[in-house]
Order: sequence, then structure tokens, then C-alpha cells
Amino acid sequence: MAKFEAEIPYELMEEFKELEDNLYDVFGSMCRAGAEVVHRNVLRNMKKSFKTTKSLEEGLRITRVYKTPSDDGINVHIGFYGYDGHPKKGYPKGIPIPLKAMAREYGTPTEGKSPFFRKSFKAADIEQEMLKVQEKYFKGLW
Repeated sequence: MAKFEAEIPYELMEEFKELEDNLYDVFGSMCRAGAEVVHRNVLRNMKKSFKTTKSLEEGLRITRVYKTPSDDGINVHIGFYGYDGHPKKGYPKGIPIPLKAMAREYGTPTEGKSPFFRKSFKAADIEQEMLKVQEKYFKGLW
């Protein structure tokens, strides 16, 4: 029967231990960087789909990074929140910003669709930004 022994440098083991202890921070900052790329793309694409984007820009937010209790995944959301602030019949606080965004994204019976949100998720750009953050944490290990 064959036998194999290997010695790993103590410093390398310490670096792996430190990374294990900070996994939430590492993956959280990677997710946050990806969300910021999408946020920039949504702002740019929104200007092509809407005449005025002030209320929509104010309502577009990135949530905090959080851990899901069901599977210990690390998530961050980007979405529209709030109201446009101009009271209308049936909307005393104003029209909900998510409603305005969905109407433009998917269309209404009177207006055609003009997708801007779905076009903002470019996997290559998001992955590239996340890898930049990853390199900052893992630069001495690879």
C-alpha cells in the first residue's frame, strides 16, 4: 500500500484560517461589487427608456448584504422602493416607483414595453468586478 505525507507551511494554514473566518465579508463584498455594476447599468439604461428619471433614480437602491437563513447564502438585492411624491387619484402618497418601473419594463395595454432593467444584468461585467474584489482578498494565495 502506498503512503504519502505532506507538510503545509504554517503561514499558509494561518491565511486559510483567516479567510475562513472572514468568508462572510469576502463574499459579501463580492456580491456588493456585482450589485454596484448592475446599479450603474440600470441608471444608464433608464435614461434611454424614460423622459425624466429623477424619482426613479431616487427610488433605485441596493440593499445591505445579508445571509439567508434557509441555505446560508449571501445575497444583496437591487430594486425600486418608495413613491414618486405626486399625489394622484387612488395614490395618496404618489404612484409607487416599482409600479412605474414595471410598466415600462413589461409594457401596459396602452404603451409598449421598453426593457431597461433586464438588460442591465451582464454576467461578464458582473463577474469581472467580483473577480477584482476576490483578487484583493486572495492575492497572496494563488
